[in-house]
Amino acid sequence: MPSFLEISPEKLSRLVGTPGAPLIIDVRTDEDFALDPRRVPGSVRRKHGNVTEWSGAIDAESVVVVCQRGGKLSHGVAAYLRHAGLAAESLEGGFEAWAAGGMAVPEDKLPPRDDHGRTVWVTRARPKIDRIACPWLIRRFIDPDALFLYVPASEVLMVGSRFGATPFDIEDVFWSHRGELCTFDVMVEEFGLTCDALLRLATIVRAADTARPDLAPEAPGLLAASLGLSRMYNDDLEQLEAGMLLYDAFYRWCRDATEETHNWPSVKKGA
Repeated sequence: MPSFLEISPEKLSRLVGTPGAPLIIDVRTDEDFALDPRRVPGSVRRKHGNVTEWSGAIDAESVVVVCQRGGKLSHGVAAYLRHAGLAAESLEGGFEAWAAGGMAVPEDKLPPRDDHGRTVWVTRARPKIDRIACPWLIRRFIDPDALFLYVPASEVLMVGSRFGATPFDIEDVFWSHRGELCTFDVMVEEFGLTCDALLRLATIVRAADTARPDLAPEAPGLLAASLGLSRMYNDDLEQLEAGMLLYDAFYRWCRDATEETHNWPSVKKGA
């Protein structure tokens, strides 16, 4: 059982991917990271030795610190963060414990980061399904600070080249449809996020995005909500923020509520 200064991998796994997830800071040494260059989903890497320099820039209600085995580095950094007024815990057992039973994102799949440490992505303007679903996945499981650029379809590749942004959901790029899979499917697979809930959500997204409602009965609902949002918002970034809540709800349904039904009002007597 973890102490009050620690959080178990099981408890953290229930928070990852949700709006209330803590900021996860990976402070493994370069040598330890090289042994297994993967990350806890949504985590950021920082150097433990200069915690006093970067701790002041943290904007989060709670923090979980990860080192190799949950020892001195994560406890030391967490203690510094608590001294700075942050609610900070160490991951019990460190990354080794997490990797033994949880999803881990391969470092070599992440695109380059900008001068502010953010991944930058670019796609077509006026998003509907994939171009909202993929940013949701990235912000919740890959990079919480990711930046998304919505531009005219004809300019996506050139904007990507000139501004160091990674193109997605357009033809002839890595992060796009493959066969019957939509871009969301591809990201789930490539980033190693193959848990049951995300695989179920990926099927719903694919069904809605590729006009295959036979794949999932929930797909028409997602399509209707997505098209409604696209007509409510002229600003693509405002639509993205609204869409984050939509996909938060679908993800939690996929994870926790697929067996729950709603049967009110009950059948009346004599009916």
